[in-house]
Amino acid sequence: MTDPPQDLLDGISGELASGGDVLQMILVTFIGLSCYNVAELVVLVPATFRRWRGLYFWSLLASGCIGVVPYSIGFLMKFFTRADSVLSVTVLTVGWWTMVTGQSVVLYSRLHLVLRDEKVLRRVWWMIVMNVFLLHVPTTILTYGANIVHSGEIAWVDGYNIMEKIQLTGFTIQESLISTLYVIETVKLLRIGAESTIRPDARSIMYQLIGINCTIIAMDLLLLGLEYANFYAVQITLKGFIYSLKLKFEFAVLGRLVDIIQGSRHPISIAIADTLPLCSFTHQMSDQHDDQPEVEPKHREMVEERSWNPGGAIIN
Repeated sequence: MTDPPQDLLDGISGELASGGDVLQMILVTFIGLSCYNVAELVVLVPATFRRWRGLYFWSLLASGCIGVVPYSIGFLMKFFTRADSVLSVTVLTVGWWTMVTGQSVVLYSRLHLVLRDEKVLRRVWWMIVMNVFLLHVPTTILTYGANIVHSGEIAWVDGYNIMEKIQLTGFTIQESLISTLYVIETVKLLRIGAESTIRPDARSIMYQLIGINCTIIAMDLLLLGLEYANFYAVQITLKGFIYSLKLKFEFAVLGRLVDIIQGSRHPISIAIADTLPLCSFTHQMSDQHDDQPEVEPKHREMVEERSWNPGGAIIN
């Protein structure tokens, strides 16, 4: 098997070698779009949420502001400037940790809206924690080794190149698993409340929810394909853009869930609605409560359980 072209592998250690103006323009465009998407989130998230608290709210902001932006700027410094290697690698590493694991925490906190099995939720949480040690830590060691301690040494570069594929595969499986759990539980929820909902387009919204999650998984697979094809520079800068897009999709996913609950008088729907932080939905739910009979004790208990999320993930 022939070695891949050097211009597709450079940038693993040190600056990005001359790969042509077109390639460099593409990489800078991805970095710019990543930062632009996060800027939109910084405006939309505080304006959308009624209460600025909860695991979902803060993980969404942190994944963008402390994750995507430093990650993108770090690679901009590393690829296109002569900035100190320690500084650029540290900035992009902090951003990478927060962006990738932050995205998983966002998915985990969203999962609380539709899944009530505490054992499953606990296992998902421990999977996220374990992958920090199994995937983040060794990749970080190899990153510093290839760029600072043993800069340019082929053994460290090869080691990083292998570990990069392993960690990207691991995190792709992790996010796909959480998204799949969300889709399965959402479909179950919609079927339970099907008899009580008055929305004629409930099935269409369900398909949209599934489509959004499938799109997120497809974007992860695109990154994985680029990595295994050894298009390192393209994959690494496209990753920031894709993660910023996935964060924006979070609004679409949550918005679709709000849409499907609107008009439903089923106790489960009321329980989930009480955990949703959207301003517009809060007023509509209060209007619905005025016309509804007193909730039975067992249903009131369900509402209280839904308003509390294990692990401190208070959404409302």
